Amino acid sequence: MMETQASKYIITREDLNVDPIALLTDGLKIGRLPGCELVLNHPTVSRLHAGINAADGRFYVFNFSHSSGTTLNGRVIPVEEAEVLADGDALQIGPFILHAQRQGDALNLRVSLQVAVKIGEVEARDDIHAASTRAVEAKQDARLMSGISDSLSVFWEKRKREAGKMQRLSALRPQAPSRVLGKARFNWTPTRDLVRPWPVSVFVWGVIVVGLLSVVAAVGYTKAFSPAPLSGAHARATAQVAPAIAVRPNANSCTTCHTLKSGMESNCAACHQTEAFAATITKPHVDAGITCVNCHAEHRGVEFSPAADGVQACASCHDDANHQLYRGKPVKTPHGGTFGYPVANGKWVWAGLDQAEWARKPPGVREALGRMEDAAHRQPTAGDAADRQRSAQFHILHLHRVKTVEGLRGNKDGEMSCSSCHQSFAPIDRITPRTTCASCHNGNRAGRFQSVVAGDQPNCVSCHVQHFKDARPWASLFLDGARGQ
Repeated sequence: MMETQASKYIITREDLNVDPIALLTDGLKIGRLPGCELVLNHPTVSRLHAGINAADGRFYVFNFSHSSGTTLNGRVIPVEEAEVLADGDALQIGPFILHAQRQGDALNLRVSLQVAVKIGEVEARDDIHAASTRAVEAKQDARLMSGISDSLSVFWEKRKREAGKMQRLSALRPQAPSRVLGKARFNWTPTRDLVRPWPVSVFVWGVIVVGLLSVVAAVGYTKAFSPAPLSGAHARATAQVAPAIAVRPNANSCTTCHTLKSGMESNCAACHQTEAFAATITKPHVDAGITCVNCHAEHRGVEFSPAADGVQACASCHDDANHQLYRGKPVKTPHGGTFGYPVANGKWVWAGLDQAEWARKPPGVREALGRMEDAAHRQPTAGDAADRQRSAQFHILHLHRVKTVEGLRGNKDGEMSCSSCHQSFAPIDRITPRTTCASCHNGNRAGRFQSVVAGDQPNCVSCHVQHFKDARPWASLFLDGARGQ
């Protein structure tokens, strides 16, 4: 069995124009890997392309490249086989030419670069042919060539593992030489100038698809947005409420409420702003974050009434079953679910009207309130000042202004008086008023609320007026016309 030995290699890099380098190694690795003793940096050179080592006084070159190949004097060396290097031989690896020259026991390799040369195209000189002839004659010596292939294979298997090269390929892998030589075909990546741009048809079809989707969305927008048509109040082209409560009829328009520049809440308030009506909201509702759309819904059909829905919204929202918080505060069922007489344990629990609401009352009502409050203050035994003030406000809103209904006594003008609710005054009767409230504040008031509130159920808005600047219905339904509001 042939044994390899450490030998001296002198590398002269004419391609790099550097000083010669002497190496002492038992195997000279040639390839692109930085771990190779002779690094040939080119895409057509394999990571571990070839190897040279000495055995029995001769130098042998071993070809490892399956893709690019290695030639000796213009002849391709079979893969995973060895050839004897004679003095004056020329090895071609990619575009590099390695000229071999023996210097005693050392091997001098002079490296040059010929970028336009492909593997198999180098023509050997006459002296190279002569050296090749001598090498062929030397290989005919059976004793010298016996065991070369096996010995070098064992030697280079270990070197390939150390260099990170894959093990020898399976015998089942096709071993036919590649028609297209060059490592670059495996590592080549196209640049942007070689990548085919998107065809114009892609953009044309994209525009067509987007256009069709836009048409479908435009046609189906109304149905997609509206669960049902607008109510009759917002669908009519002419105003039917007198005095008017809106600046102009909506005429089934979407953009009156839904605009890009302002929100729906501000649009509602701007439209419902006339001399007879203003879309005001009481302070408790403002503090709770309640807006117009919380009470008055839309898109419920032509027969739907937003005004009636607002009346019904009072009872549906102010309910113990409603667990929603409004600015962190819950709401409860008012008055225990009954008609509310605002006195509990002899104390007035009604907060009274604010200054803006009192300013809307006729001068006669405000003057009467002042006289009653003065009289209440002159009665120190009738409770504290705040309690007396609430009592004066409550009574001035009812006495000699509100029309009586069947079953209640009144004065000669058919207006409520003290005896309409109280049966006695010494002591004051506070039991009967709790039963008389239901006579007026229900859904049967002159048939006005029967369509939205049951006749025997409380009508919240008859006491708790939300839009106190509404000058339309209350005078005819509750008040004596001669007295005004």
